[in-house]
Amino acid sequence: MAILERITRNIDTHYWNPGTGHFPVKNRYTAGVAGQRFFEELKNKGTFYGTECSACQLTFVPARLYCERCFARLDKWVDVGTEGTVFSYTISYQDKSGEPLAEPVILVAVQIADGLIIHRLEECRQEEVWIGMPVKAELKAPAERQGGLTDLKYFKPL
Repeated sequence: MAILERITRNIDTHYWNPGTGHFPVKNRYTAGVAGQRFFEELKNKGTFYGTECSACQLTFVPARLYCERCFARLDKWVDVGTEGTVFSYTISYQDKSGEPLAEPVILVAVQIADGLIIHRLEECRQEEVWIGMPVKAELKAPAERQGGLTDLKYFKPL
């Protein structure tokens, strides 16, 4: 079937399956300009940086280049620290493949400035978690950081 040929029957659609090992494709995700600086600041300074919109009075974390409300270009970078509050949480009893975990994992959406960072919560039992709970990021040692979200080991209660 040619690329411009119109499909009239659903049984005429095809896809190419080269099989395993024949066509290795590796994707590389880029965090973009703002994301790259966000991760570099986390790696080098051990703190979260956001971008501030003076028109909307919002500080975006993770940082963005444009305000999602007024579309203004965001050039003002601010250190928002490593502390935040639990905005939402869930407790996972299974891993990604559906297998039971030996210990449940607490996943939290932490509000820092006007943004959210989703990660694990540790040094806390599941009965002790509450919305609004103040938490702090626990980062890897400076020599171990690579400039990604994995530089954040977990959040812990204050």
